[in-house]
Amino acid sequence: MQFTKILKESLLLPQKKAMFQINRIGMDSIMIYLFILFIITSLPELLSRLTDQTGLGGEMNIIFQFIYFFMFYYLILSVLLLGVISFIAYLGRGVVYLANRKLYYGTLWKLTACSLTIPILVFTLISFIWPIPDWFLFIFFIYPFLLLIRMIYLYPQRRVR
Repeated sequence: MQFTKILKESLLLPQKKAMFQINRIGMDSIMIYLFILFIITSLPELLSRLTDQTGLGGEMNIIFQFIYFFMFYYLILSVLLLGVISFIAYLGRGVVYLANRKLYYGTLWKLTACSLTIPILVFTLISFIWPIPDWFLFIFFIYPFLLLIRMIYLYPQRRVR
């Protein structure tokens, strides 16, 4: 399946072969993969909200808890994570310019999105064991930025004409 291929190539980054394989995958598949990854990231919080009977949503019906969770947690998390991915890819454009490489924003965006696989899975595993705040997830964005810089320097330079 396409998503297992994306997962496998994401775990192999920053190898050249994995980068070029990710570059050949369509943006629609990458987006669906990201939303699946965001669902996996949201699972600890969802389980916490469903098992906690106190607080704002404790007395709600389970259907309303799912709707509430989707509207006020998953969608906000997804928008924030997509914004951070876009920002890191935009910073990568500056590195591409300084390094004189031949990369486009779409390629940088896909590479950045796939480089988030390891930090998101680590965050999810840790949050199943210990309750950690969601803002802690943004500390994990240092890794994709450094990995993106490494991947930019693995791409060939532009030809001077």
